[in-house]
Amino acid sequence: MKTDPLMPDSLLEAVPHAALVLDTAQDLVLAANQLAGQLLAQDCAEGFCFAPHIADNFAGFLVFLDELAHRGRVWRRDIPLQDKNKHPLTCELRGTAIGQSQTLVMLTLIDLNELSRHDQIAEAGEVQRLGLLEWQRAQAFFSELERQNQLILNAAGEGIYGVNADGKTTFVNRAAREMLGWSAEDLLGRDIHSMIHHHHLSGEIYPAHDCPIYQSFRFEQVNRIEDEVFWRKDGKPIRVEYVSTPIYDQNVLAGAVVIFRDITERKENERKLRQAMEEVQALRERLEQENAYLQETIATERAHHDIIGSSPAVLQLLSKIDLVAATDASVLISGEAGTGKALVASAIHKGSARRRRSLIHFKCSAVTTDAIEAELFGQIRGAFPGALRDKPGVLELAHNGTLFLDDVDELPLNVQGRLLHALQERIVTRLGDTRAREIDLRVIAASRSNLEALTRKGLFREELLMFLNVFPITCLPLRDRREDIPALASHFLALSCKRLNIKPPIISKISMERLVAYDWPGNVRELQNVIDRGSIISTGGKLQIDLALTTPRGDTADMPVLSEAEMTAAQRNNLISALRQTNGKVAGDDGAAQLLGIQPTTLYSRIKKLQISSDEWR
Repeated sequence: MKTDPLMPDSLLEAVPHAALVLDTAQDLVLAANQLAGQLLAQDCAEGFCFAPHIADNFAGFLVFLDELAHRGRVWRRDIPLQDKNKHPLTCELRGTAIGQSQTLVMLTLIDLNELSRHDQIAEAGEVQRLGLLEWQRAQAFFSELERQNQLILNAAGEGIYGVNADGKTTFVNRAAREMLGWSAEDLLGRDIHSMIHHHHLSGEIYPAHDCPIYQSFRFEQVNRIEDEVFWRKDGKPIRVEYVSTPIYDQNVLAGAVVIFRDITERKENERKLRQAMEEVQALRERLEQENAYLQETIATERAHHDIIGSSPAVLQLLSKIDLVAATDASVLISGEAGTGKALVASAIHKGSARRRRSLIHFKCSAVTTDAIEAELFGQIRGAFPGALRDKPGVLELAHNGTLFLDDVDELPLNVQGRLLHALQERIVTRLGDTRAREIDLRVIAASRSNLEALTRKGLFREELLMFLNVFPITCLPLRDRREDIPALASHFLALSCKRLNIKPPIISKISMERLVAYDWPGNVRELQNVIDRGSIISTGGKLQIDLALTTPRGDTADMPVLSEAEMTAAQRNNLISALRQTNGKVAGDDGAAQLLGIQPTTLYSRIKKLQISSDEWR
């Protein structure tokens, strides 16, 4: 079927919309361009009916054709159309009469959805054109601002740059370029936030919408920031403080001007000052605590700093002290209570290279189990209930000096393990803290018990014993070196009378014989107490000796000798008897500790060490 010669196929294809030639008498499409075939979903370009493509309002279409026959040209948008598959089409239907024919018309179908998209593109183009004009206007404003103030901007020591309302850089002065390492070509017209302000110092991303500079021209406010970072071109941060001020062009917000100062050196000096102040505070606390331990040590030794005696045992002891003092070896001093273990530790420290630093005397039996870790390792505020301030432990206090662990056998097993780790690794971590502190110290330990026997019973860590027992020293009891008693008695008498501001009485031969004959279960400490008491009660120029519970030497000759196991069993039975009499009460008035004349902490430790259960004393 051929189209009218007046409407060749090439003309239909030239129409920019879907177009077709319709014979209204036969309702037959004689020709259609490719756009019409695609819109109506027809496979062929001719020979199909148009009426099925009218979805509704067929009467309106007939009125459309009548109006077209009368006017020759008409358009309607109220005639719903559909494609071959009955999918609705939103179109404007335009009709044009062809020549003098009464039945041939050209129908143009304009897709309104496509037309709407064209409108949106046109509007976007207009907005872009206006935005470009606005940007060019703002750029001209900032360029004029920079030109007028060029001398001032480049003479300023602070960094100064401008950003327009889109966050793009408009000018950068010389100081800003030098501090940031970026050239003007690098920054102008670019998003400066993404180049110099993109991350916090911690590495956390810094979103532009959170940036105070951008908020200056978005919310029209001046922002003063005292500590942030800008990033140099080489990737290094600089600490800055800056002021971001909105700027206006004829009462219209144009952007912001930023003035910043490099405060990296100032912040580093502040950090060093804070660190120095913290170190001074830590040193002050350490010295206060160290002084407390030294005062306690002085009070304990009662001004007696010399080892008195000329017996072979004392001479051998002094020889050992001379041998080990110059080294940094750990020393384990054993001996009964009152034999002078603390004096030996002090003599070793005085003869060492660490003598200019403190000897920290820590008596393990004098601290409760709950508090012993804090005393040894220190604490930080809030580490546990009652920890109200930071406090160094004795391990820190003894740094570069000597730590004397008296009654080391009284340490709980779990604390022994942590102590061994600290001494081996030469680091200490306070309770509640995560930072380890380096320590350099020498350890001297003392014990009244047989640590090897305790190790076999599982009451003392073998590894800790091996660490401490590098150089063992034994302090013999006074009954095994009686030849030293006269010299010790004279020494104590002189000290006591000087303290009491009295004339020293004479020690008679009979009194001296009594002193030498006594077995001294309390050893040197008991001897000193007897002399002090005698100095007070003596009258008539002779020393009065008051030996409570004196046992003449001859009375002990036939006493049976007890083995270590028998002595331990006797001690265990004695503790059980005391607990039975006090109905299990350990501390306080009428407690077992008071009955036995020892500290409650010592009794608790012995009960645990001897594994005494409540069933045994009930």
